[in-house]
Amino acid sequence: MAGGPFCQEERGALGAAKKGKDATAMEKDMENVLQKAEVLIEALPYIQRFNRKIIVVKYGGSAMSNQELQRNVIKDVTLLKLVGFKPIIVHGGGKEISRWVGKVGKESAFVNGLRVTDGETMEIAEMVLNKVNKDLVTMVQELGVKAVGVCGKDGGLLQVEKKYAQGQDIGFVGEITDVNPKVLFDLLEKDFLPIVAPIGLDEHFQTYNINADDAACAVAKAVKAEKLAFLTDIEGLYRDINDKSSFISRLSAAEAEKLVEGGFIGGGMLPKLANCTSAVYGGVQRVHILDGRIPHCLLLEIFTRQGVGTAIVRDEETE
Repeated sequence: MAGGPFCQEERGALGAAKKGKDATAMEKDMENVLQKAEVLIEALPYIQRFNRKIIVVKYGGSAMSNQELQRNVIKDVTLLKLVGFKPIIVHGGGKEISRWVGKVGKESAFVNGLRVTDGETMEIAEMVLNKVNKDLVTMVQELGVKAVGVCGKDGGLLQVEKKYAQGQDIGFVGEITDVNPKVLFDLLEKDFLPIVAPIGLDEHFQTYNINADDAACAVAKAVKAEKLAFLTDIEGLYRDINDKSSFISRLSAAEAEKLVEGGFIGGGMLPKLANCTSAVYGGVQRVHILDGRIPHCLLLEIFTRQGVGTAIVRDEETE
């Protein structure tokens, strides 16, 4: 019995310590809750501003090859839909096309970034893109949002002519000549999320493969999108790609053209930046270049003040 008082004091100390830990845990939980509330409040003006506005998302690159990133992108787009945006997805599938081309014993060839597409490769590309399209439809619908997959053939959406790469014949690769967005407007009006595969027809009803960036740009201009977001494999634009401190978070279309003229932009970013400026001059309010490898990059760019990518805006737009 001699040890009774000591044990009682010990139990009291342990109880007090436990209460202290519980209080600290509760404070941390409350901080986390308040941080979440602050994020939602920060997003509110953007939700109000872009309610019922169309946003086109060009989806491709590494974000499509990683299943987790793929699901994150689809979650982002469905959230945009659920909070009042009108998103349209235009997707690529180049890496998957190359994989299937290799399976039949062919070797993928590119000229100036464009896939050389003979008749057999065109069949493979159409098969793969349609499969990717329906996989994306399934993922969206699993999250409770109605989606419809279409390609440029449907409703005469994307009309093309044969495209040449620096004067070289590269097969069934299409240059978009006209966009008939009626099928997209009809789907949006009926509360569907359209998902577009970049395949089109020429005036003779020949099927052509289309660069997904070109398709996204043309669609965004045709529907007068508020935003066009390119999910890419880079963080955004740099004045000097070797100097991370030269990152550009925002610039005008005219400034973007000066970067190109000054030789600051090269490689695969050149045609992408040309599409960005074309979209802005074609009526799209703002174009975003985002790193699709960053989880939820779309939400971070649209709903936060800082953002995570590069935004290209109209020349007259001020801060």
